[in-house]
Amino acid sequence: MKRLIRLLIGLMLLGLLSGCAESGSNVQVAATTLPVYDFTLRLCQGTPITVTRLVTEQVSCLHDYSLNVRQVRAVEEAQMVVISGAGLEEFFGDLLLDAPIVDASRGITLLCPEEQDSHDHEEHHHDDGHHHEEDPHIWLSPENAKQMAQNICQGLSEQYPEYAQTFAQNLTGLQEDLDALLQYGKKQLKTLSYRELITFHDGFSYFAQAFDLTILEAVEEESGSEASAKELIHLIEEVEHHSLPAVFTEKSGSVSAADVISRETGCAVYTLDMAMAGDSYFDAMYHNIDTIKEALQ
Repeated sequence: MKRLIRLLIGLMLLGLLSGCAESGSNVQVAATTLPVYDFTLRLCQGTPITVTRLVTEQVSCLHDYSLNVRQVRAVEEAQMVVISGAGLEEFFGDLLLDAPIVDASRGITLLCPEEQDSHDHEEHHHDDGHHHEEDPHIWLSPENAKQMAQNICQGLSEQYPEYAQTFAQNLTGLQEDLDALLQYGKKQLKTLSYRELITFHDGFSYFAQAFDLTILEAVEEESGSEASAKELIHLIEEVEHHSLPAVFTEKSGSVSAADVISRETGCAVYTLDMAMAGDSYFDAMYHNIDTIKEALQ
């Protein structure tokens, strides 16, 4: 009888614990991509708030992205959704209409790709039909990332005022880390032999602006939609004219055009990270700084 009672008690406790785990797993805050997820998670340290990341795949752009069942459910269960903003999350459609939204791009001056490049886009830039009126890749500037963190902190404090002091303390530490990132980048990239970049993604303008670099060409190339022969000739001429030692592909993007240019000119091919996916925003940013230093020193 005593063994039976102990067994019943054990089963009851197990049921209670599993029930607690299940209820505690409910989404409270959902964040769309790696940067806003990382910032939100840091700000929520020391609170019971659960933060869920929606986009976990290795992607570099979201213009053709579609949500799966898990992501839709996470948004529906969220008390608040943190978005990067600046048009990046257009793929959500009407799903976010009923959820409190924190737009991390608020107050950030956006760049227009057309204004950043004096070349004729129709002639020299691969047209795949995907264009943002304004460049949404704001997190690649540490200064912008600081503003994003501030915006998220404000949104969290309004939604969960009981943890406002904790959010503020965490914000101080996060911004110190972003300041350290900015200073590291400026120091490492200060004395480069070359300051011009050809990239095979159009999202590095904010990074270039932050560290006084120039994007000569930003080619948006995807698998099945590669650069034309005419554009390849132009890019080869640019590499040779500026004596560039390297061109830069994106971690999740196509490398076919870069490989052709490398064979024709002898330049190296390096890989940059949009810091949109992966495991760590800071790891991606430090990788980009170290990669550019190695390629252009």
